[in-house]
Amino acid sequence: MRDLQVCFASRSGTPVPVVRGVSFDLHAGRTLCLVGESGSGKSVSARAILQLIDAPGRINGGEIVYQRADGQAVDIAKLDARGRDIRRLRGAEIAMIFQEPMTSLSPVHTIGAQIVEAIRLHQPLSKADARAQAIELLRQVEIREPERAIDRYTFEYSGGMRQRAMIAMALACNPRVLIADEPTTALDVTTQAEILALMRRLQQSHGMAVLFITHDMGVVAHIADEVAVMHHGVLVEKGPVEQVFKAPQAAYSRRLIGSVLQLEQAATAPRPVPEGAVPLLQVQGLSKIYRSERTHWFKREVTEHRAVNRVNLTLYEGQTLGIVGESGSGKTTLGRAMLRLIEPDEGEILWLQRDGTRVPLRSLDKAAMRHAWREMRIVFQDPYSSLNPRMTVGQIVAEPLRVNRVLSGAALDRRVAELLEQVGLQASAAERYPHAFSGGQRQRIGIARALALNPRLILADEATSALDVSLRAQVLDLMLELRQRLNLSFVFISHDIAVIRYFCDRVAVMHRGELVEEGPTLAVTECPQHPYTQRLLSAVLRPDPGARFSVAESATLAAGHGPPSG
Repeated sequence: MRDLQVCFASRSGTPVPVVRGVSFDLHAGRTLCLVGESGSGKSVSARAILQLIDAPGRINGGEIVYQRADGQAVDIAKLDARGRDIRRLRGAEIAMIFQEPMTSLSPVHTIGAQIVEAIRLHQPLSKADARAQAIELLRQVEIREPERAIDRYTFEYSGGMRQRAMIAMALACNPRVLIADEPTTALDVTTQAEILALMRRLQQSHGMAVLFITHDMGVVAHIADEVAVMHHGVLVEKGPVEQVFKAPQAAYSRRLIGSVLQLEQAATAPRPVPEGAVPLLQVQGLSKIYRSERTHWFKREVTEHRAVNRVNLTLYEGQTLGIVGESGSGKTTLGRAMLRLIEPDEGEILWLQRDGTRVPLRSLDKAAMRHAWREMRIVFQDPYSSLNPRMTVGQIVAEPLRVNRVLSGAALDRRVAELLEQVGLQASAAERYPHAFSGGQRQRIGIARALALNPRLILADEATSALDVSLRAQVLDLMLELRQRLNLSFVFISHDIAVIRYFCDRVAVMHRGELVEEGPTLAVTECPQHPYTQRLLSAVLRPDPGARFSVAESATLAAGHGPPSG
């Protein structure tokens, strides 16, 4: 790529540049990681390689020279985006794995039908031969029982399996270049380790050049040969992975690495519990059971799945409890059941009211529970989808106060302005809509809404996972400051161990619906006792190129055999 220029047309017709003069090289068998925050232009640069830039965007300068397998050089930037020449390259020689497989895979076709279509588009094979090749591809990406899995639909695959299916489809025609756009962002640490180990093995066996787009610096340190850093559409730094991590030259690169290293450090010492203190929230034997029924030969069969199984937890006022585990471990179900946002099936939940009395939440009727919920609020994972796009920020933040008939008129406006300033936004932001804010600012709006009723407990469900590393540190620091100033308690659900170490006093580890380990955060993360906790922590990718694992060691980690020796 040489001096790539990409612009988007504005409503007035004036072109707005989003990629400005980007240049880099991809080499066979090597991995280039393209990093930067949201909006830096990294995904647009990668999509330009396949002429997949959505209208009204267009390439308006530069070259993307690709050396074809037959030795002929072609400038992709000059090809017709809908022409036959670019279609011959897509999938056959240059393939792409997208960030969210659920939206990239068809929900109405089987996984096998989609892979077979990709194969037959570029290879003269019969349906039977293409199906056999698709089964072999699923076997290569380590999907169990591929002969049966090939006939399943997207919704029947887990997140990790869907990403493996995307990789199988991308590899269907043995491409020479693989572009992976945030392929592990939504995955937990163990699934992420499996996917990265798989991609490294396939790269070695196929000799592919890989362009890997991410904002996870732990992933970069683990897989990159070279790193290119983008900021506001400009490539600010490029070099070997060790150089960029150990001696970054650009100020933005230093800030990016610094944000990551900040999260690697443990937070201040946990707050001591006063002697004789009564827990703010106590969970005893809590279970959530999902039942499904099916009829077979006129016989009804009922199966039970214990999403949460007899969990005991205690949270004191002003403390932060982290809940970690893989996808499907039951951590979100546990968090919501603790607050009766979903109805538990067994156990007890004791809540300490402001007047010092303890009430069993499961015995409260709807009216009493609504009153209790004033003191328990939630911050959601996605700061965009959790905010109503048709409401102004002021209306969003004021909604809990209006619904609960706490304030109105000028007093309501003053409270909204106070809440926005409390989370680091100007009062004038109340007149704008959510789309006018960045991801970090939108999450601040969500926090302001959660604070509106002066709660004592906030449930934060993956509240920072959708944010870039620098924004993540800012939001965590904001919540730490609010905890200190307002004496808030948090239940913080996450699969990011670094975030848990930085933010939480105590941590509970969930596995298949059960609480397998619980204790002070540093004790659990430094000296884990349970084999599952040890495996979970061994899969965490540290932002240090010197700590990267070999392909064989990565495979051992992904298989769940513990950390490599040394």
